[in-house]
Amino acid sequence: MALRFHKMHGLGNDFVVVDARERPVEIDADRARAIADRHLGIGCDQIILIGPGDDTDVSMRIWNADGSEVSACGNATRCVPVLVGRDVSIRTPAGVLLAALEGDGATVDMGLPNFDWNKIPLAYAMDTRALPLAWGELAHPAAVNVGNPHLVFFVPDTNAVPLETLGPEIEYDLAFPERINVNVAHILAPDHLVMRTWERGAGLTRACGTGACATFAAGRRLGKLAPSVRLDLPGGSLRLAEGAEGQLLMSGPATHVFTGEAAL
Repeated sequence: MALRFHKMHGLGNDFVVVDARERPVEIDADRARAIADRHLGIGCDQIILIGPGDDTDVSMRIWNADGSEVSACGNATRCVPVLVGRDVSIRTPAGVLLAALEGDGATVDMGLPNFDWNKIPLAYAMDTRALPLAWGELAHPAAVNVGNPHLVFFVPDTNAVPLETLGPEIEYDLAFPERINVNVAHILAPDHLVMRTWERGAGLTRACGTGACATFAAGRRLGKLAPSVRLDLPGGSLRLAEGAEGQLLMSGPATHVFTGEAAL
């Protein structure tokens, strides 16, 4: 049976979104890799499966292009209310997220960041404000889990960092038993910064929503950032803010490109 799908993106972080609310769709690692293949499949950074929710409006599962399943994706979460056409509560492996339509996209409550070393997780106890680790010119990153595990390096120039080579080296370091996402950020002002991301299982991406949240959370914890910031990525800008209870609020665009069918 042909796979009916929606091609969507958040700031160029692109997705194949499958709506399985009315009819179940089976996706495993092999099928996810076939769908994500940009030469032989549809092509995307992540595959998103939207299903019915038991205690929420919908549920969401996420596979990276390499077939690995992950717990959260901020840019994809903004796409859900755009596709459904209303504000929604979303059950994810990382917990329940609330996404509200706003402008040409949505605002998502991504919940509270987790800085505990064993929740990121790390292979052994370390100070997650500044890990005693280094890879070439990148050293002493902050670590945080925002549904996915992230490292954040604050650097003088994000474009000067060879993330295409250091990214995979760090991602697969034995210090990170579930692998890790790698973010490099430069603070232009307390309320404005730029960022690039090497995404676990996907590589260099034009935007990473959880990476943006992780970078904002790390910057707030270290006293480097204001409670509300603009964060510029290669694909565009997001707004990040700290909620009344410390939760991470992310706002930005989400775009529906086309609907199609594929024999995958």
